[in-house]
This record gives sequence, structure tokens and C-alpha cells, in this order.
Amino acid sequence: MKVHELFDLKGKVAIVTGGGRGIGKFIAEGLAEAGASVVIASRKFEKLEKTAEELKKFGVKSLPVKCDMGNKDDILSLVDFTMKEFGTIDILVNNAGVTWGAPTLDFPLEQWDKIFNVNVRGVWILSQAVAKIMKEKGGGKIINISSVMGFRGSIEEAHPAVPYNSSKAAINLLTMNLAIKLARYKIYVNAIAPGFFHTDMMGYLDKEEMKPLRDAMLMTIPIPRMGEADDIKGLAVFLASRASDYITGAIIPVDGGMLAK
Repeated sequence: MKVHELFDLKGKVAIVTGGGRGIGKFIAEGLAEAGASVVIASRKFEKLEKTAEELKKFGVKSLPVKCDMGNKDDILSLVDFTMKEFGTIDILVNNAGVTWGAPTLDFPLEQWDKIFNVNVRGVWILSQAVAKIMKEKGGGKIINISSVMGFRGSIEEAHPAVPYNSSKAAINLLTMNLAIKLARYKIYVNAIAPGFFHTDMMGYLDKEEMKPLRDAMLMTIPIPRMGEADDIKGLAVFLASRASDYITGAIIPVDGGMLAK
């Protein structure tokens, strides 16, 4: 098979949660550029509609679906919608996630539960539902979006969100566990662990008063800059395509070398 054929996603159908902005949008763009039709899902429908319309320039079908990843009924409705529209699901990108900051010793239990409900429970519910479909069709690709924070703790001043790291560590192990259990069905499960990316959620770092924190953060990264769209969408296409058919259970950092330091 030629290299360009290995990466070709024409005729494939992908779901990308949290696909309206940030890293989810970058990945949805990459999959669409490679030829996949994309269903993007999020709680914020206005951004979804705008992104879905932008993706159509790649000549693929792109549909937005309002979905709260903390709500089981919403998750299953997303799967049903995609099956009704396309009749199949080839690629699932579990990107949607939440965080919430508060001092560790005062962190409220209800916010801990909310973060795990979306970041872990929702990923499991969607992955299980889609994996049943992939099993029947003979295989598929699941890509979980973890974080460098899933490998490490973080200081209170920079990242006062104690459950976030733990939720992403859970995603890392869920990735490896599902990879083992689903390989017999030719369902391959991998994760991407981004570092600091230039997204609207990280836009606060561009403010002048945040320069000391931004400079300190960049000092922890061997490639001293924040990630951009082109730094992650190629990897997502690789993991979604036939080019990665002998890779499962991998958790790949995209962090400028941060975890190596």
C-alpha cells in the first residue's frame, strides 16, 4: 500500500467530542482534510454549528450535535444520530473534558464528581456504545485525549484542580485496558497526551499580567512554545488511519518534550 493510501480516510465516519473549539476542532479539521465525514459534539451548539460549516470546505459531510458528556442519554443519542445519518462509525475521538479550579484542601466534592463524570464516566459510556458497533463492522479506531497532567502532579499556584490530573491518569489506564480487551475485534485504542496548546481556553496566558507565569511555563518545555493545530492533527490522522494498524494501547505525548525533562 502506498503511503498516501495508508493515511487516506475517505469514506470513513468519525465522532469528535468537544469538536467545536480548541484541540477537538484541530483534530476534526485534520480528519476532514484526510477525507472523513465528521460528527462534532459539544454542549455549546453555537460554536459547533460554526465549526461544522467550516469543515465542509474539505468536501466532506460535517454535522453538529449538542451533547453533554455528563449525561448518559445525550451520549447514547449522539451514537444513535450518527448511525441514522451514516450507518456506521469508524473513528471515535474522546476529546471533551472539563476542569475546575479551587484550593486542594477546600476542593468541593460535587466538582470532583463533575470532572470524573465527564472526563472518565462519559468517555467509558461512549466508548462502550461505539465499540459494540465497531465489533459488528469488523473494527475501528478509538482515540482518547489525555494530558501530560495524567502523568504528574502539579503545583497549587499553577494548577489548582486536583481531580483533573487524576481523571486523565484514569484515561491513560482505560486506554491501555480497552486496547487489550478490544484488540481481538480489530478495535485499536490509543491516546494523545497534549501539553500546553494555543487554544481559546488557554488565551488567558496571552494577557500581559500573565507573562511571568507564561515565561515560567515555557521554561519547562524543551521546544519553548505552545502547541498549534498542525502539531496535533497529523498524529490524530495517523492514529485514525490504516497507518497505525499495529499500534494499540499507546499514550503519545504531544508536549514539546515536557515529559522528557
